[in-house]
Amino acid sequence: MHLYTFFNEKRGPLDPALPVLPFVFTTALPVKLIRCCGTGAAAGAAACSRAKSVSLVSCAVKAAVIAAILHAYQYVNQLHLYIRLALYGVHMYCFLDFLLPCIAAAGGALGMEMEPQFDRPYLASSLRDFWGRRWNLMVSAILRPSVYDPVRARAGKAPAVLATFLVSGLMHEVTMYYLTLRPPTSEMTAFFLLHGVCCVAEESCVRRWAEWGRRPPPRPVATLLVVVFVAATAFWLFFPPICREGTEEVLLEEWAAVGAFFNDAGRKLRMFSTSNLESRHYSCCAS
Repeated sequence: MHLYTFFNEKRGPLDPALPVLPFVFTTALPVKLIRCCGTGAAAGAAACSRAKSVSLVSCAVKAAVIAAILHAYQYVNQLHLYIRLALYGVHMYCFLDFLLPCIAAAGGALGMEMEPQFDRPYLASSLRDFWGRRWNLMVSAILRPSVYDPVRARAGKAPAVLATFLVSGLMHEVTMYYLTLRPPTSEMTAFFLLHGVCCVAEESCVRRWAEWGRRPPPRPVATLLVVVFVAATAFWLFFPPICREGTEEVLLEEWAAVGAFFNDAGRKLRMFSTSNLESRHYSCCAS
């Protein structure tokens, strides 16, 4: 799917003006470059400024949350199922939103600017806002020209939305098969199709409410409804394939190994720093 964008005319990494290094970077990783030059100089500069303003505080908070969740996994057998699923959801978001800015920082060190992958999805005011403008924006950027636009041109907007969510669901089924080597259960496809249907229904309701002169719900209420709906449907359809037939235990063991690796690396780094300081102290005393 990612390769489709490479062959779109005048789009993506096959732009003749794109150097080799950005081409390799964008083909190998789920990133999208920001063009900071050309006709829209002011807009490009603003985009680059936003890309450079990745909050170190936000990354530090997400790293701390991941560390706390990895510690909580030691007591996973004592936690209620819904609490475990909530931890998995927060873990998945924090991990992705921590990893992808690190990739963007690496690209920035090589002179490239990346578009952000997430935009505070917990503040989404609607399902369309959540999926289209806040959650995993690289996937949205891939599915829009490869699925949504062609289907909409031939069949209309609603079929295009459903087709896009269907393809996303099938992609997640393939990912789960790769991770677990178990036959797909179609639950993730059902999750995304359900959200596609709800996005279509939501847009229809918003249009009718506007025609009737009714106000939309307040922003905090709408955000709460979106969070509750996404969490409830994820608990129902998205996470069960992960928690079934020992898959959960395998994933927890892998994350425990990751946590042990970083704990060991931190311990060795502290030992190295301490020994380095002591050697400097002795050298100063000897002189």
